[in-house]
Amino acid sequence: MNKFEKILENQLLAALSTLMQCINNCPDNEWQQTHGDSPYSQVVFHTLFYTDYYLERTEETFKDQPFHLNNKELFKDYEELEDRIPKHLYTKEECHLYLKHCVDKCKTQLPQEDTELLNGPSGFSHKPDINRAEIHIYNTRHIQHHAAQLGLRVQKIINKELQWVSSGWKEII
Repeated sequence: MNKFEKILENQLLAALSTLMQCINNCPDNEWQQTHGDSPYSQVVFHTLFYTDYYLERTEETFKDQPFHLNNKELFKDYEELEDRIPKHLYTKEECHLYLKHCVDKCKTQLPQEDTELLNGPSGFSHKPDINRAEIHIYNTRHIQHHAAQLGLRVQKIINKELQWVSSGWKEII
C-alpha cells in the first residue's frame, strides 16, 4: 500500500472512531429519539450502511457479502437503498456489530486498492463522474457529516464534547 492509500484508510478509520464515540455516548433513553430529524439509531445505521456500501468495489456485490448473508435480519428489505424515509430501528448492539464490520472491511479493502484502481471508475452507477479515490473521500465526509450531527446532539444532552481523532482507528469510550 502506498502513502495515499494509507492516508485514505487512516482518515476513514478516524471518522469511524468518531462515529463509535457517538454510539457509546448516546444515553439509552435517547437512542430511538428524534430531535427534528430521524431517530438516533437510524442515523447511525444509515451512516454505517453507506460506509459499507462505498467500501464495496461495486454496487452489484454489496448484498452478497458474508456479513450481509449472515445478518439478514439487520438489513431486512434494504430500505436504505430505496427513495423513502426509513422506518426500521436498530439496537446499539446491532450498530456496534455493524461498526466492527465496517472497520474490519476498511482495514482489508483499502490496502487492496492500488493507484490504478483508485484512478478508475467509482463502481457505482449513480456516481459516474468520480473515481474510486474520490468515493473514499466522499465516504469519509459522509461519516463525518453524520457524526457531527450525532455528536452535537449527544453533547447537548450529556454536556460532554467528543474527542478529536486525527488519524487511524482509536477506541474511545
